[in-house]
Amino acid sequence: MNAKEQLLSLKAGKTTGRILFYPIVMHYAARSANQKYCEFASDYRNMVSANINCVERIGMDAVTVMSDPYRETSAFGGVVTYPEDGVPRCSRQTIDNLEDLQHLAIPDIENSERIMNCINGIREFKLRLDNKVPIIGWVEGPMAEACDIIGVEEMFMCACVDPEFAKALMQKCLDYAKLFAKAQIDAGADIIGIGEAVCSQISAEMFDDLVFAFDKELIDFIHEHGAMVKLHICGNITHLIPAIRKTNPDIVDIDSMVDMEEAYKQLGNKIIRCGNLNPVSLARDMSPEDVYVFSKNLIEKEKGRPFILSAGCEIPVGTPLENVLAMKKATLEL
Repeated sequence: MNAKEQLLSLKAGKTTGRILFYPIVMHYAARSANQKYCEFASDYRNMVSANINCVERIGMDAVTVMSDPYRETSAFGGVVTYPEDGVPRCSRQTIDNLEDLQHLAIPDIENSERIMNCINGIREFKLRLDNKVPIIGWVEGPMAEACDIIGVEEMFMCACVDPEFAKALMQKCLDYAKLFAKAQIDAGADIIGIGEAVCSQISAEMFDDLVFAFDKELIDFIHEHGAMVKLHICGNITHLIPAIRKTNPDIVDIDSMVDMEEAYKQLGNKIIRCGNLNPVSLARDMSPEDVYVFSKNLIEKEKGRPFILSAGCEIPVGTPLENVLAMKKATLEL
């Protein structure tokens, strides 16, 4: 059974078989392929080659077009720059006020270079992988993208003093996320990742009042168009898990500061938890032997449950190859 078939089996509730291994690799993937990060993030051919290199080299059970949070922002008119070996940055936010928002048009998919770079990456994966591993597309969640467009502090302030403005901005972000997600599904994405990392910094009440309905609508839309959803909110999301369950994602990334037992109790058997090794103090800094032991112990605890082994967030660029291979080795020994 290949990785794609195993994922479908896991989604169907069949928890027997090997454990899937989906580490988040971006800068790590670029460095492993001897690429500068600007090359990885700006050219889909480099991103595809780097991801396939990780499939072949470390046994990664999925590929992804994740690179940075500013694809949609660039389509909305944000100015994105590429440090030579760092994550792309938005050097000028898109809007400052209500008048700007009123004039903010929903971008055309085909006229955005960075959006098309992502879609072409999915098409290239589809051509080269022969359906053996799942292809993970990516969109920013409505809250995360609103923060990218107007600034995190400004968005949080709006959420408190002018929630109608915040919701109007999030609606535009949602409308575009739907278009972008569908274009990726049409190109061949099996899963759409939704990045809402900033939500770990808000209260459960604010999530319920401001974010929940937008995320639920986006997840329902993706499901209606035939793809699975992988929700990524790094950080401590313990307080958000009850609401996350109601949004109905297929996979939820669980960071290392979240208790996996509590996450299982809250999310149940129908949502796959992906995590939750500490990416720095464990995956990067411990010996391969210790990484193996921690990975094996986590897998033992998760027997019979919907689970994918990963670090809680991105594998750091300086992580030794032997440590990543130790994680993979643990998934192969049931």
